[in-house]
Amino acid sequence: MLRSCYLLAAGLLLSLLGGPALAQQPVQAIIRTLKDPKSKQVLVVAHRADWRHEPENSLRGIESAITLGVDMVEIDLKKSKDGVLILLHDQTLDRTTSGHGRPADYTWAELQQLTLKSAHGGPTRQRIPSFEQCMLAAKGRVMVNIDKGYDYFQEAYEVLVKTGTVDHAVIKSAYPYDKVKAEHGALLTSQLLYMPIVDLQKPEATAVLREYETKLRPVAYELNFPTDSALLHSAYQSIPATGSKIWYNSLWASLDAGHDDERSVEENRPADGWGWLLAHGATLLQTDRPAELLAYLRQRKLHR
Repeated sequence: MLRSCYLLAAGLLLSLLGGPALAQQPVQAIIRTLKDPKSKQVLVVAHRADWRHEPENSLRGIESAITLGVDMVEIDLKKSKDGVLILLHDQTLDRTTSGHGRPADYTWAELQQLTLKSAHGGPTRQRIPSFEQCMLAAKGRVMVNIDKGYDYFQEAYEVLVKTGTVDHAVIKSAYPYDKVKAEHGALLTSQLLYMPIVDLQKPEATAVLREYETKLRPVAYELNFPTDSALLHSAYQSIPATGSKIWYNSLWASLDAGHDDERSVEENRPADGWGWLLAHGATLLQTDRPAELLAYLRQRKLHR
């Protein structure tokens, strides 16, 4: 309860004090860091926002993550029956809301009658947010990583234009360059930032990396690897020279060869968790432990 009151008060204070110049300051600094290949600062991405303390993919979760000081929140998109983009991870409403079935079977008005569940499955009074509401909450304050959103690429872009947040967003997919270019080529040359996801254990990983390096030079690559490999070592040494950054997921072991949040926090071995990822070129880290990761990075003077 106290945490919720604090978050609401913080948001109110920002709205009262922060005219456009002040409100734009935090996110513009984050964007500059993201686009600066020489910056040694590590950007922190909160997976599904701050879901340990607020419902995942919720406006309160975004507010909580901003209060913690993260640089980016990761969210997931689905679409209502009447075409409204909403924040939801699963194919169905059951796990995270009071509803049942597919969101595509509900209108936006019907979805607004549902409530979100807490991380432990308990009821809350919070509602499913639209993507537009999400971007208005993030505007000027934090960047947004759009996961599970490639199917709505054009529609998401239109929301970003409407809300004046095109430069706030990073959209990603695991598709090869030629497919993305054919389907959304015009948007790749806009302010919108696109990031390829590369699974380093797949046989085509090297070819995918080379194609993006020569044809797009994205702002960053998301590299996933269940085990350490020669390709990982080659990638983290070569990618920075192209001007791109490296994004790792410390969420669970299958994405980072076991150098994950659990090792860093639960096992109290951050040097072999987050520290290992930093030593292997990480300049963006997506985490389920944003508060602890921020403290670790600040101790190492790698975060503002």
